[in-house]
Amino acid sequence: MPLNDLALDDLLTYRGEVAEPADFDEFWVDSLEQARAHDVDVALTPVAGHGLSQLDVSDVRFSGWGGQRIAAWLVRPRGAEGPLPVVVHVQGYSQGRGLPSQHTQWAAAGFAHLVVDSRGQGHDTPDSDRPETTGSYVGGVMTRGIEDPRNHYFRRAMIDSARAVDAAHSLDGIDGRRVVVAGGSQGGGFTLAAAGLCGDAVAAALPDVPFLCHFRRGADTASAGPYLEVVEYLRRHTRTGVEQAFRTLSYVDAANLAVRATAPTLFSVALMDPVCPPSTVFAAYNRYGEAVAAVGREVDKEIAVWPFGDHAGGGADQFARQLQWLGERGFLPGA
Repeated sequence: MPLNDLALDDLLTYRGEVAEPADFDEFWVDSLEQARAHDVDVALTPVAGHGLSQLDVSDVRFSGWGGQRIAAWLVRPRGAEGPLPVVVHVQGYSQGRGLPSQHTQWAAAGFAHLVVDSRGQGHDTPDSDRPETTGSYVGGVMTRGIEDPRNHYFRRAMIDSARAVDAAHSLDGIDGRRVVVAGGSQGGGFTLAAAGLCGDAVAAALPDVPFLCHFRRGADTASAGPYLEVVEYLRRHTRTGVEQAFRTLSYVDAANLAVRATAPTLFSVALMDPVCPPSTVFAAYNRYGEAVAAVGREVDKEIAVWPFGDHAGGGADQFARQLQWLGERGFLPGA
């Protein structure tokens, strides 16, 4: 995939025109209040037979949007003395929590690892609240509920990510001062949502090649991946749907949620990414933390740029970079 976006010098200051509704904060405060009317009610069940002799695994269930039960794995190093830092891991598009054996890196580094399923995408968490089923949509989840932001899929899924942070804080043996949220692609967008919604409850955010940022730019420039679902929807609804579609998406745009974030963050971006064009990532990065910066609070943020990376970003090299970055800020176990 050749370079198909702006030059790096331009990306470093790129913000784009990301629409933000006047009632954006009210929308998300109300959404969180509705979700938190239900107790997070974390339930853990030890899992045997997973084959990971140096790790302990528990099946976790907690209450997300509408009180619906969200599945997760908690993977911990066996015999580790707490309290442990925890990584809340949110998933990429069409992915769920999978199997415990797929999630060993963070526990191998000494962290507790809360691997969160995605409603309606993972195997173990159905999206049972589907008010958008009376409307039109195409493909996966990008356009589900696109006629009304209150009904959009990503309202529910982003609230689930925030509730996963609530769940992490309620776990025994966890250091509440070191709750890290991490994810790639869609998970990167969910990471930004959790950071923006949960404030200081998130101690660090690690969004890799984040998706769901600057939807209009993504629809205009992506050559692969789920932004094309929006393009296909608009191709079918050109006469009536364009303005409303992008208005709805502005409420769930992770670039807008990133403005409200306070946690130190390490982004990553790949300059040959056809799924999440780099300009969409920089639109979020360059806005990250602006709400608190405006009142004089400095936000610690960095971005790792992978010049020849595609949607896989920096891969294993990015994980090594994350461990180094976390270590420099006292997040590693034993620090």
